[in-house]
Amino acid sequence: MNEVEPVPKLPSPGPFKVDQIRPGDRYELSNGHAILCAPTGGDGARAPIVGGQVLDTDPAVESAGLDAGYAITEGTMRAPDIAVGNVPDAPGWIKGPLPPLAVEYASVGQVEVDLQRKIGELLGGGTRWVWVVRLLGPRRVEVYEAGQPMRVVGAGEQLVAPGVLRNAIPIEALFDRDTAHELTLRNLLQRRGYESLDGVREEGREEGREEGRAGLRQALRDVLHTRGLALGPEDLERVEACRDLATLRAWVARATTAKTSSDVVA
Repeated sequence: MNEVEPVPKLPSPGPFKVDQIRPGDRYELSNGHAILCAPTGGDGARAPIVGGQVLDTDPAVESAGLDAGYAITEGTMRAPDIAVGNVPDAPGWIKGPLPPLAVEYASVGQVEVDLQRKIGELLGGGTRWVWVVRLLGPRRVEVYEAGQPMRVVGAGEQLVAPGVLRNAIPIEALFDRDTAHELTLRNLLQRRGYESLDGVREEGREEGREEGRAGLRQALRDVLHTRGLALGPEDLERVEACRDLATLRAWVARATTAKTSSDVVA
């Protein structure tokens, strides 16, 4: 655990209002002061897409977005790199609740005091967690939570956000493309009622087995009909309930030579 250093306050207030900043402008606002959000390098460009797809597809997530601008006050507008929750499909700055989970990526050129101020404003506005993914040095994630010391989650460890995400996330999923793709597939399958790709394969195998059982039941009926035999109600019920392919095959074979219907399902 690491105590969060207090962030120096900006001169207050600045001259700008949220309604003076247009979508697409490269600025956020902190208490009326414009904060330049400059273009990033390759790592900072790739990682939010990688992490965003994992977070957006989590079965518990209804909405997520990149660089969504939240009007916290008339002079403060912040846009997390990834916002999870409370991202409406509508134009303009978002004036509703802040996202419960926000993710920031920090690489070359990151102004630390600006980042810490942004974290404080998000948490102060109602965000429950801010995850800062450090792309320089050993890759790690700093977890900020209101009223709690900052903690660092390292390689091989997982992140959780109860009530926001269903699944725990290994930190590698926030910047490693292969890991993100694997977990995105898992999430999409879970959204369709499967726990994993193995579950899809097993359902396919079971569908094949059921088709085989249905075919054998029909073959049994056809053989009996051709030979002028008919099963009684109890035997018919046994045939319909049987799920063992070997047993059904044996009954079909027996039906070809049985002298009476009672000899078929014994």
